[in-house]
Amino acid sequence: MIDRAHLENIIRNAGKMAMAFWPGQGNHLNHWEKAPNNPVSEADMAVDAYLKDALGNLLPSAGWLSEETGDSLARREGSLIWLVDPIDGTRDFIAGLGGWAVSVALISAGRPLIGALYAPARMVDQGGEFWWAEAARGATRNGTPLRASRRTDLPGARVPTTVLPPDLRVPLTMVDKPNSIALRMAMIAADEADIVASTRWGYEWDIAAAALILHEAGGRVTDAHGEKLSFNKMNPRDYGVLATAPDIHADALAFLQNPVGGPG
Repeated sequence: MIDRAHLENIIRNAGKMAMAFWPGQGNHLNHWEKAPNNPVSEADMAVDAYLKDALGNLLPSAGWLSEETGDSLARREGSLIWLVDPIDGTRDFIAGLGGWAVSVALISAGRPLIGALYAPARMVDQGGEFWWAEAARGATRNGTPLRASRRTDLPGARVPTTVLPPDLRVPLTMVDKPNSIALRMAMIAADEADIVASTRWGYEWDIAAAALILHEAGGRVTDAHGEKLSFNKMNPRDYGVLATAPDIHADALAFLQNPVGGPG
């Protein structure tokens, strides 16, 4: 249905476009807040417009939902939809840091068929990180097959974060935290982290591509209640996300509901 090489070229071009704005290369970037504590930049808008056009031409039958385009419920009229975050991790992008990615997922009947992340400011000696997954066909990073963390014990689990509360009832281990939640989830797929959790309402475009990458690598991902994720909902939000190594998901869910204090 989709020519992978063509789709990958579109996504890589989007990453190159973003890099032309990225302050990490000394570029001047115009940015502002579209709502309090919700930054956006001219790069987000330019990449969004490019992807909407290019992906629309690639698969005209698919609907469209992205962070930077006004929503239209016409997207629910067909079975296919592109779910896009043109720059996931805008705070890192604005700060000239590398923890951001172009996130693209193709959804069919509420489930991801294809998920791709491109982080051109990471692993620059390899041309960036290109994460790819297809339903029932596995996941790769820069062509290397991924196998998610197989951690079996929650204590000591690696979590991408910059700070851990001192009174956690289960000790965790901090690892590097990119601002992009999609990249944090993908780290579990690459066995570089064991748990990523959020209890805030978030949008489908933040997690769709990464959810498929993690699933195809053998990890597990649900919302913060432990419920199965679905996409292209009338209200395209989920209550948090819990992405983990498969064997610690149940313990992580219990921990998420009661993270501090005694053993409880």
